[in-house]
Formats: sequence, structure tokens, C-alpha cells
Amino acid sequence: MKLYERCANEIAELIRTGMLRPGDRLPSVRATSAARGLSRSTVFEAYYLLETRGLIEARPRSGYYVKTGLAHTKLEAPADSKSDGRARNVDIGQLVFELLGPMARREFVPLGSAFLSPSLCPLPRLARHLWTEMRDLEPWRLIEDLAPGSEALRRHIKLRYAMEGIAVDSAELVLTNGGLEGMNLSLQAVTRPGDLVVVESPTFYAALQALERLQLRSLEVATSPARGIDIDALAAALEHQRVSACWLMTSFQNPLGSSMPEDRKKALVALLAKHAVPLIEDDVYAELYFGAKKPLPAKAFDAQGLVMNCGSFSKCLAPGYRVGWVAGGRFAAKIEQMRLMYTLSPAIPSEAAIAAYLDQGGYDRHLRRMRKALAGYLAVAIEAVQTHFPAGTRMAVPEGGYFLWLELPTAVDTIELHMLAREHGISLSPGPLFSAARRFRNCVRLNYGHGGDPRFVPALKTVGELATQCAASRHALADGRH
Repeated sequence: MKLYERCANEIAELIRTGMLRPGDRLPSVRATSAARGLSRSTVFEAYYLLETRGLIEARPRSGYYVKTGLAHTKLEAPADSKSDGRARNVDIGQLVFELLGPMARREFVPLGSAFLSPSLCPLPRLARHLWTEMRDLEPWRLIEDLAPGSEALRRHIKLRYAMEGIAVDSAELVLTNGGLEGMNLSLQAVTRPGDLVVVESPTFYAALQALERLQLRSLEVATSPARGIDIDALAAALEHQRVSACWLMTSFQNPLGSSMPEDRKKALVALLAKHAVPLIEDDVYAELYFGAKKPLPAKAFDAQGLVMNCGSFSKCLAPGYRVGWVAGGRFAAKIEQMRLMYTLSPAIPSEAAIAAYLDQGGYDRHLRRMRKALAGYLAVAIEAVQTHFPAGTRMAVPEGGYFLWLELPTAVDTIELHMLAREHGISLSPGPLFSAARRFRNCVRLNYGHGGDPRFVPALKTVGELATQCAASRHALADGRH
């Protein structure tokens, strides 16, 4: 790590822990140079890096300040969930379809969407690459680029792992039609119908849909909005249940936004290795971090090939192009075989277009801009929730991604809230979607990835007012019964 990066990371940590607060003035470049024994040019580079990350701002003739509006909140975090130790058959697909199916229309404000705004992505540039690749596509490529997929793109993905210090062999990289296909194929590679799979509580509803489709049972394990899955609860589950696989998000978990600290990721991998349980690591938001550096995946600590790390370009570069991958470890050959069986041909022009985009450079610059925009949207969303939502609302502040998880007063039923919001042209993702047991009835996931939409803040205000009305009406009803 370069000196300016180390300096920037140390200052970013002071901001993250609250030692430096929004609006605080940073020491001058000269003072920091003297205090840290660094050259002024190194400090300038460190401050510039912090600016690009959206953490500080330069004010003319005044110096550098911690940006106001960073992701801090006066609200308490939601309580950690609990494990009940019950294996369940999954029946969530119909509820997902009924609640979210009609919400894809563009006239809705997409607070319930699973996608960020396409306006954050370099779609015109990608379209030019796609046109060029389709025009110049050699017919033989249609065969050469069958599973495991484009060699050029896999080389780029391997390089990005290597830059994090993670050794991934090209042979274990399989390109897929989006990240979700990669996770589904990984799940199929290590399970059979009736097997038990550990998921977080709450977990992304698409994971539950995959379990339902494959006739697998779920075991929901306690998860913290701050620390991720409860390692002790997982250890107890592995001791007392026959678990075939875990499907977890160790960074920027959907819907909580939580990230496991590195020591807990190491402990997780060691625990699963002890029980020889494979991990499907949903890592599709890995590039959307707000901190000083990209968090390492659990894959970084895997010495036995048990971790299948699943990534995607859909969330951070090319929505709709449906290009993802799996670093499949010891299961790579099985995943590749299943890829050929189920879909045969990958999205060859899309893979070629993304590879061409990466060849020309600019991807990391695009990611910095995207992270800065999302951090700003998050600050706006936090302020709106604190201002407009009912007393007693709890909020998990994420360190990346684009989801905000709220725990509303117990009197609020978020399915009812979703129906009311829909009448106002607003979509939501109610809490019961994220649990096979239909838990989290007073919780809701909000998408702030469309924070540049002028309807965004008014929609949050409307939802907050509707939630307040729901809570008040329930209390009035309860009082009437007494």
C-alpha cells in the first residue's frame, strides 16, 4: 500500500468512528505533513483520495473539512435477529410475485426495487462497445466462448482478484448470465432436494426463491446489522443439524447492509472448513463500498476451495447485460458442467463488450463516481427518514451497497404500508419477503440507489407519513378495545 493510501485510510477510519465529525476541519496539509512525517505532495494525494471517496471537501481559502451529510444517524440500529433452530420448507415465490411484480413500471418511485438507477452507469459507452463487438464478432467465437465464458473477461476478473491479494486460478472462473444464475448453479452443485441450507435472518428473497425452486429447506440464523451472521449461532446450528451449504452475504448484506469484519470472515471460513460445509458467497455489491478500502470477501481466507464467490457487473456497471461470474473453488468444474446443461450459451456479445470497456480503462474512475453518488443519496435518505418517519423507527446504516433497512414501530404492518404506498405510486419491499418464516412484519427495505430522482425525497416523506398513520390507527384501535 502506498504512503498516501495509508494516510487516507487512517483519516477515513477517524471519520468512520466519529473522532472526526461532519463539518470538522482537518489539519492543514503542512500540519499533517509535519505530524506524520510525510511530504506535502503525499498529504495532498491522501486528501484528494478522500475527496474522491466523498468523505471530505475542500473549501476555498479555508482548508479541508469532513463532508456534512455523511452517513450518520441519531436513530438506534435494529435489534439483532434471533435463531429459532427450525428447518423450513420455503414458500415465498407467490408472495414476491404478488407484492413486487407490478412494481417494475417506470411511473413508480422504485423504493422497493432491487436495482440502482441506470443513470449511474456508463451505458452509452457500453452500447458503443456492444455494437462494435456484435458487428465484428467472428462466428467461431460463438463456440470458443461457451462455458466457462470469454477468456478476455475472465482474465480481467482474475486480475481484480489478484489486486486484492486473492489468488484465483482461471480454471475456477465461470462466467454466468448474471450473478443470480451463478449463485443458483453453485447451490445446485452442492445440494440435492430436501437438503438443508443456512441463510441469514433476514436474507435476500431471491435466495429463498432459489431454495424453493430446488426443493431445499432453509435454516435462518441470527444476523446483526453491524456484524453480519452470528458465528456462535451458526456453530450451534452446524453441531445439531445436517447442513449441506450456506448462502451468505459477508459484505453489504441485502437487506441489512451489514458487513462482517475481517476477523469474523476468517472465523466463518474456519468454522465451515471444520464441518466441510460449502459457502455460496453472494458478493455482488463488493465494489460499492463507502469506507477507506474494499472489504475482502470470505473467499480471501479460503484454503480448501469451499467458498464459491459470486460476483456481477449488473450492480455496478452494466445493468441488463446479465454478466456475472463464480470463482468456484473445488466446485468449479461441476458449476461449469451445469452451466452447459442449463443455458449452454453465455451472453457472448455482452461479455465481449464489458471486456472491451475494461480494456480501455476507466472502470475504477466510474466506480469512484458511483460510490460518491450513492454515499450522497444515503445521506439524503437518512435525513428524510429521521425527519418524516414515526417515533421509534430504527435504522441500520450500511457501509456500502444501496439498501436501507428500517425497523418501524411494532404497530406498523409493512405489507399494509406497501399497499398504501402503491396507491401513491411508490414501491416498497416489506420485511416478510426476507424470511421463509414471514418474520420482520414491521420492517421494510428501502432502495436509495435512485436518490437522484427528484421524486425520491417526496416519496420518502409520503412513506413516513403513511407509516405514522398506520401506527396511530393501530394504537387507536387497541385503545378502543379497552
